[in-house]
Amino acid sequence: MKVKDLVDQLDLKVCSGNAGLDREIVGGYTSDLLSDVMGNANENQVWLTLQTHKNIMAIASLKDLAAIILVKGYQPEEDTAIQSNEEGIPILSSKEESFELTGKIYELIKG
Repeated sequence: MKVKDLVDQLDLKVCSGNAGLDREIVGGYTSDLLSDVMGNANENQVWLTLQTHKNIMAIASLKDLAAIILVKGYQPEEDTAIQSNEEGIPILSSKEESFELTGKIYELIKG
């Protein structure tokens, strides 16, 4: 599944990083603790979080994540969105809570 497929199927808002919408997704990781994501997320996963600051891009880049999905309607800070555009790692937004959205993404990817 590609990031753009996830956007379409879950009605996600693309906040930035449009160049990466064709990236393949192999799984997902849900956490708001940056060190947890750094230690446990895997390449080409989508990361669900409520964090919006620039450090999320540093971790997404380090781990080569497919996309970041902000939950509860959160939007990235301006400098975060700029870096997302520069690196081509999409930041998406959903009005849903982490629990519900994680379940939906799991079903789409594994189903």
